[in-house]
Amino acid sequence: MLTVMNRKVVLWSIIVALGGFLFGFDTAVISGAEQSIQKYWNLTPFEHGLTVSIALIGTIIGSLTGSYPSEKLGRHATLLIIAATYLVASVGTAVATNWYIFLAFRFMGGVGVGASSVTAPVYISEISPAKARGRLVALFQFNIVLGILISYLSNYLIGQGSETSWRMMLGVQFIPSLLFLVLLKYVPESPRWLIVKRGKIKEAEAVLKIVNPEGYRDDLNAIIADAAQTPGDEAEVLFSRKNRLPVFMAIAFAVFNQVSGINAIIYYAPRIFEMTGLGRQSSLLSSVGIGAVNFTFTLLALNFIDKFGRRTLMLIGSIGLILTLTLVSRAFYLNDFGGFTVTILLLVYIAFFAFSQGAVIWVFISEIFPNQVRAKGQTLGSLTHWVMAAVIAFAFPMLTESLGGGHTFLFFSIMMVLQLLFVWKVMPETKGKSLEQLEHVLVMH
Repeated sequence: MLTVMNRKVVLWSIIVALGGFLFGFDTAVISGAEQSIQKYWNLTPFEHGLTVSIALIGTIIGSLTGSYPSEKLGRHATLLIIAATYLVASVGTAVATNWYIFLAFRFMGGVGVGASSVTAPVYISEISPAKARGRLVALFQFNIVLGILISYLSNYLIGQGSETSWRMMLGVQFIPSLLFLVLLKYVPESPRWLIVKRGKIKEAEAVLKIVNPEGYRDDLNAIIADAAQTPGDEAEVLFSRKNRLPVFMAIAFAVFNQVSGINAIIYYAPRIFEMTGLGRQSSLLSSVGIGAVNFTFTLLALNFIDKFGRRTLMLIGSIGLILTLTLVSRAFYLNDFGGFTVTILLLVYIAFFAFSQGAVIWVFISEIFPNQVRAKGQTLGSLTHWVMAAVIAFAFPMLTESLGGGHTFLFFSIMMVLQLLFVWKVMPETKGKSLEQLEHVLVMH
C-alpha cells in the first residue's frame, strides 16, 4: 500500500500526465476530422497532407525548444505554459475562419504536444521513487492512449452530425486543457532541478521528504554529490564522449517507435479501414476499437513494467509487431479483406505496440541521461520521435497510393526486425535503479 505521502507523488504524476492526455487527444482527433476539413476548404492532396502533418511540424519545434524553458524556468513553469498553449490552440482551431488560421492554431497545438513530450516525462522521472518510476512515468503514455481513445469516441459521437461537426471535434479539447491548467497549481517543482540548476537544497529536501520519507536523506546526498562531480560547463554538454551511449539509444529508440507505422495507423485509421472496404461509420467505429485496445494494453503494461522490466516488454512487443505487420502486408498483397482480417490484425498489432514501445519509450528515454542533461536528452529523443512521425504521416498517403498497402506494411515489418536486434544486443535493463545509479552504468567516464 502507498503511504499518505506517496499518494501525493501519485497525484502529482497523474496531474502532470494530463499533458499526455492532451497530447493523445490533439494527435488523434484529426483522424475523424481530416476528410471533412479537406472537403470544407476544397484542399489539394498536398494541402491535405500539410493539414494533417502541420501539428507534427509544431511538435518538432516544441520538442526542439522544450528543454530551454524546462532548464531555465523550471519543469513546473514550463508545464503551465504548455497547458495555456493547449487551451488557446483548441479554441482557435474550432473557430478558424480560413485555412491559414486553422493551420496556425494546429501548429500551435503541435508545439504544446512537443514541449509536453519533453517536460512531463522528465518531471515525473525526477519526482518518482526508483521502485515505482516505470509505472509513474508510464502514466504519461497511459494518458496519451486515453486521450486517443476519448478522441476516437468523441469523433464517432460528434461525427454523426453535420459536415461542420469537425469544429466541435477539435474544440471540445478546451475542457481538459482548462482542467490541466488549474490542477498544475498543486504540483511542486522537481527536486533534482532545484538542486542541479538553482542550488536550492532546502526546497528540494522538502519535496524529497514527501517522495521518500524514509530514505530522502540518501536521495538528497546522491543528487548533491552527482551535481558536484562535473564542472558546470562540461556537465551540460549533451553530445560529449561520456554521453554517447544514452544519445545513441535515445535516437534509435525514437526512430524505431515511428518506423513501426504507429502514427500512420493512428492518424489514418478510418482511411485504412475504408481501403479494406468498410463504410465511413464502420471505419470510425473500428477506430474506437483501436483506441480501446491501445488503452487496455497500456494499462496492462503499467502493471508489468516495474516487474518484468523495460527490456522484456520490448522483446515481447517486437516479435508481435513483426508477425502482425507481415500478415497485414500479406492481406494487402493478396487482397484478402474478408471477415475483417485487417481490422483484427491491426487491433492485435496495437496490443503488442501498447504493451511494449508505447509504454516503454517515454520511461526509457527519461531514465538514461545524467541529471545535468536530462531535459536536453529528452529533447533529443522527442525531437527524433516527432521528426520521424511527421515524415511518416506526411508520406503515408503517397506511399499507399504509389506502392500499395502490401509494400508499405512490409517496410514497417522489416524495421521491427531491426528493432528486435537492437533490443536484444544493445538495450540495457533500467528497472529498480535510481537515476544516479543508472548514470554510473550508462555514462562513460
